[in-house]
Amino acid sequence: MPLMLENGMNGAMQVDQLDVDDLFGDGVGGLSLHTARPPTKQLRQRIDELRTRGCCQGVAWSRSGAIASVSPDGKTLEARFLRSHPDNGDWGLSEPTKVDLISINPSSPIIHLAWASTASPELAVIDATGRVAILTYSITLNRPFATRKWDHDPSDDLHAIVGSYWLPLAPQSKQYWVSHGPAIKDKTQYKYESSFVRAGGPWHPNPSKSALLCVTTNGHLKMFWAQNNNKIEETSLELESVNSSDDLITHAALHRYLWVALATTNKQLRLVKVGIHWGLPQSQSDTKPPPGSQALNPTLHEKHIAISSWLPSGPSTTPVDSAATQLTHLEILPSVMDPNGQGAPLVILAVRTYVPTPNTPYQETQSIIDKWEVSNEQPQSLHPAFEQLGSRRNSTGTAPAPTCRLKKCDPVIINKAVVGLHTIQYGNVVCLAFGDGSVEYRDRYTLQEVYNEMNLDRVMTLNQVGFTLQDDSPCLQMAFSPTNCSVVKIQDDGKVKWSRLHHPLGDIGNSNQDAPYAATLAALTVAASTATFNSINYDDILAVARPFADKKRFTFDWINEIVRMLKVPVDYSEDTHHDSLVRNSSLQMCLSILNHLGYKGMFQPRTFGGKFAMLALNARNVVILITIASNTPVNIREKLSPLDEHEVVDALAGCAKWSLDLLAWLTDSLFALLDDPQFLALLTPQRFSEMSAYLQSRSDVSLHLLLCSSTRGFLSAVCRRILHLEILSNRAIEFYERRAAMQNATDPSSQAKGLHVVLYKAYQKMQRVTSSSLIKVQEFDRLLTVLNNDIRTAYQTSLASLASKNPPGGGAGGQKAVDAQIKNAQVHCELNMLLASSPPPAFLGVLLKFFNTDLRAYRGLADPSKLFFADYDLLEVDDDRRTLAARKAKSRFIDVFKRVELVGPPPTSARAGGGGSSGGGGGNSASASTGSGKEAEDAKTAQWRRCVRCSAVMEDVFGSRPGFTFVLAQQRKCSCGGHWGLLPRGSLIS
Repeated sequence: MPLMLENGMNGAMQVDQLDVDDLFGDGVGGLSLHTARPPTKQLRQRIDELRTRGCCQGVAWSRSGAIASVSPDGKTLEARFLRSHPDNGDWGLSEPTKVDLISINPSSPIIHLAWASTASPELAVIDATGRVAILTYSITLNRPFATRKWDHDPSDDLHAIVGSYWLPLAPQSKQYWVSHGPAIKDKTQYKYESSFVRAGGPWHPNPSKSALLCVTTNGHLKMFWAQNNNKIEETSLELESVNSSDDLITHAALHRYLWVALATTNKQLRLVKVGIHWGLPQSQSDTKPPPGSQALNPTLHEKHIAISSWLPSGPSTTPVDSAATQLTHLEILPSVMDPNGQGAPLVILAVRTYVPTPNTPYQETQSIIDKWEVSNEQPQSLHPAFEQLGSRRNSTGTAPAPTCRLKKCDPVIINKAVVGLHTIQYGNVVCLAFGDGSVEYRDRYTLQEVYNEMNLDRVMTLNQVGFTLQDDSPCLQMAFSPTNCSVVKIQDDGKVKWSRLHHPLGDIGNSNQDAPYAATLAALTVAASTATFNSINYDDILAVARPFADKKRFTFDWINEIVRMLKVPVDYSEDTHHDSLVRNSSLQMCLSILNHLGYKGMFQPRTFGGKFAMLALNARNVVILITIASNTPVNIREKLSPLDEHEVVDALAGCAKWSLDLLAWLTDSLFALLDDPQFLALLTPQRFSEMSAYLQSRSDVSLHLLLCSSTRGFLSAVCRRILHLEILSNRAIEFYERRAAMQNATDPSSQAKGLHVVLYKAYQKMQRVTSSSLIKVQEFDRLLTVLNNDIRTAYQTSLASLASKNPPGGGAGGQKAVDAQIKNAQVHCELNMLLASSPPPAFLGVLLKFFNTDLRAYRGLADPSKLFFADYDLLEVDDDRRTLAARKAKSRFIDVFKRVELVGPPPTSARAGGGGSSGGGGGNSASASTGSGKEAEDAKTAQWRRCVRCSAVMEDVFGSRPGFTFVLAQQRKCSCGGHWGLLPRGSLIS
């Protein structure tokens, strides 16, 4: 009988006829309990692989931005990278490039990839039987060179590698690394902090090299290292004596100071300390790299520290503990200083992942993180009676040495499958990647989750200000970028997918008055500063920031924060020598950010800041190339002379042509301002502040390039390099003509050598370029010098009033404070002009003199009509719609190395992967030949490299002569600091 309840209003109510919606509202009856997604077949296979192989990372991301991955069948190595699309500037993952430098054994697939932290990225490729190949990506991100092949390595399962580690590069001081951040909110702005982290060796005696250490399943430690002649050699050591299958090593972890943790088949956890002696005199081993004549002869030695069992036991053991009897990950966290300044012990982490099977009672996926701390314990002292007994026998007792033991800590249980584990921030934070595509950050001291809540007052990462990964789809493997701002995943179907951080919480605002806006700038600044200080590629940081580039002040505000945090020198008004300016890599980074965020696509107009930065970066690059070619280092001057090679002279002639076009375009732009009544009307005290907005509306960067001391320094350096090339070409032509005349006088029938003829013609080309300039370079440089002196005087006059308002007190200390205040004010003015703001009011008199006197006098030395009608296509600076459309229709590009026009892309009929021609031309030139003759001609055409950041191109040339190779090495990166990607033939997109 149905249950009846008394209804006070309508009599009896029958319970079994009630609808849930009648009680709780519409739609509640449709609720159902959420059930966890069962693990896929592919995830089960991946967990099994992690249990059986200690080394099986199939995707890895280098510090330079190269992404290496292994195909699902383990037979193919692929290279990818992030690149800004040339159509619109948006970031994406490139298409894969197959790497075929190593022979793959069908029965022994590639299982593990590991990158070194060297400047030229080195990739260790390891197969299932422990064979090791090393590839170097020295020029482009998708074409390596083999420095070690595995053809002669034994193929034996007992040599399978279960743990690997690249030695770190020594910091310049060999004492500490700098950890940037956090950003602390201080009233209306953020204050940036930094700390020092003790550096830990060992490292290769040559500070630019590393060494790869590998632990094999039969207990051997192998070290692959570079000899002074760059040949890769091998040294080995027996860590453990393996007498049975129970002694085999399944997982190994290595870290700083060469601590090695070993997990064995019989569930033992062993800790070993390894040392390296490089076979050098003690005076050399830690102070400087050995001379090339002294060969390295390293030896390894070990010390067993502690032993324990990693298998849980005791009354607290859970049923899942008992079921998860195999490790998936093993990691060492080296000892560091904790937040209280105390030394934190070395920590070993082990992960055991339980994946349920259909017919088991526990149907929830779990990962158990076990933790051990290495503690030193003093052995118990003997009873005094035994000490007296020892003294009666005239023996001298010694205090027993402390012993180490592995202290087990409480485990952490997470209801997800861990597929990746690594550390960031010098071992202070543990990063966990899960099979569902999510990521967690945990504190190394407590293993509690961090960065999972909004915190705008103390910002260390973008996660704290509302950023999350764009894609949270499940994955089998995950590799984090060096900046930790994006990841690449291997999905269930074997495809590689890129996911960056993004801000899903709505608009961040438009100024520093908006808390999310200011916090986002602070987080990006900490990330970018850390990357540039550690020479890490920061392209994915640009990708994270790019969605905010359309905000009016975002780019300028971000660069302002970077300058504050890194204390970037921007004031060069007192600097007449340009060496420190050209070497200022932090300033290059700021200009590169300005350039990229102002870039909207190859054939789209740039922003004012983007155009300004593009010209500044290219001028800097030209100065570097001419300087490098003209000033060979003393230690290699006897081996090479770049100016005696026609390829170098040809390239310098192109640089000279580009530089002269830049000076001519600047002159024409300044003359246009001189004839513009609207602009001249702004040169009054009442309207002077409107000048920058007016110039930005015209997209005219010419005046800012002259007023900003750093770019004015680049222009002055360009002038002096052009004058140097003019003198050089005249002397070279005079020398070769005199030499030819002497040869004809002694032997009229003799013919000049081919190389000398080609070099002579190259210098003739350079002379034609420098002698046919539309402007007088010396007069332009003099104009810059006068302007520089006037600006310096204006600073001194205006800032002297600041000193008078704040008279020094307290003697020398007070004067220093006033001087610092004056210097800061001057730096503030320079930074504002660098970031497109109006010049300070004190510059009004400077500009009135410049336009009314100096520029008019300079105009009398030039031909304005020729300048107006000149062709400036080489600069790619004209960005009106018609010019851009015409350039796109002709498919014309500028080679940023040789500064010549290319027509492309290179033809597809040539064999893929070609290139290496050192000749000029290139591109898709017209040819009447057909058939095999056309294919042969195409095969000689060099492929193109394309900058992944700004989409600039250059021919993929190689030097067959030492001087050209030396100069070309300076172009391993684009002028903007971006890396090169090799374009497939017939394509303009990677």
